[in-house]
Amino acid sequence: MNARWKIAQHFELKWWKRYLAGKGKQEYLANKRKYWEHLYTMISKEVPIKPADTILDLGCGPAGVCLLFIRNRLTAVDPLLDEYEKNLSVFSKADYPNTTFITSSIEDYQNNELYDIVFCMNAINHVADIDYAYAKLAACAKKGGKIVVSIDAHNYSFFRFLFRLVPGDILHPHQYDLKEYETFLQKNQCKILQTELVKKEFFFSHYMMVAEKMI
Repeated sequence: MNARWKIAQHFELKWWKRYLAGKGKQEYLANKRKYWEHLYTMISKEVPIKPADTILDLGCGPAGVCLLFIRNRLTAVDPLLDEYEKNLSVFSKADYPNTTFITSSIEDYQNNELYDIVFCMNAINHVADIDYAYAKLAACAKKGGKIVVSIDAHNYSFFRFLFRLVPGDILHPHQYDLKEYETFLQKNQCKILQTELVKKEFFFSHYMMVAEKMI
């Protein structure tokens, strides 16, 4: 799995370069901020974020939730942060003075505190060790803290099985359905509070889940 993860990371950076080609920084970030605002409206009742709340964004990418929660003390973690800053014009750590950026995979991140809110948006199926990554999400949250995860979940068991055999989705080393993603949270002592369908497509549907750490 480590080899497949490294390949996925390589193509992840290439995907961002291609996707952002020709896009202006300010326009792109403004649109991304609106995207985060839209998603947050779906879960704001279950995840009411106060200015004093500490936030962790695991697998933040080059335009994570630091765009939205500009008044909170926030830690953002991603293995490609240095590459993003070097290669993508839209990302500069200096633009986010309230955010501490840490270049690390989710599994290798060493947290020195527990957080009120842990986000992992469209990143968990990019990791090398998904069991350990989910355990890390739970380990970083306070008791009673909220964990927000978005995922691409298979709609059909046949294609889930096929994609596990053949890397038809090279950016995502892991292939699961919604129930399996829910189980990852539940076996880490997290209670699922809300599941929202964000976008439905043929192979996958994009979901956002909110869970509470129980112990």
